[in-house]
Amino acid sequence: MTAKNNVILNHNEINHKIRRIAFQIYESNVDEKEVILAGIDKNGYVFAKKLKTALQRISEIHPILCKVSIDKKNPSATIKTSILPEDYKNKSLVLVDDVLNSGTTLIYGVKHFLNVPLKQFKTAVLVNRNHKKYPVKADFKGISLSTSLHEHVHVVLEGKVFEAVLE
Repeated sequence: MTAKNNVILNHNEINHKIRRIAFQIYESNVDEKEVILAGIDKNGYVFAKKLKTALQRISEIHPILCKVSIDKKNPSATIKTSILPEDYKNKSLVLVDDVLNSGTTLIYGVKHFLNVPLKQFKTAVLVNRNHKKYPVKADFKGISLSTSLHEHVHVVLEGKVFEAVLE
């Protein structure tokens, strides 16, 4: 017996969520010249790139992309970023991931960026699954979804058709 996959966000809905989150980022950074979009590698970074494009379309803010590499099997290991801490010091930063599940990846990402003084720190996710084991929240979220622990959310943000599927 195979489980049926359910599309929870289709291509158009994902594009709408990206645009809406970009507006929310703009509204909370309206007086900023630059915003760091720190995307957690793989899909979080792809999501951050899409947010960057949307933010450039709607505002004068210069979004700077930062790839955040976290070992999801060992999140307490050293976290690497594609830009130096001096490049995001005293700036507004948004930590971006595709899915917030238990909060482990996001909380270790938050911990990493707290080593440098920031003007503002926010988080953005496309899907918030509400299974947090850490006290971390998404400031900007595309959709909140209550699921069982046995289910998995798979997000496709590359190619011609984007979708988020509950498996």
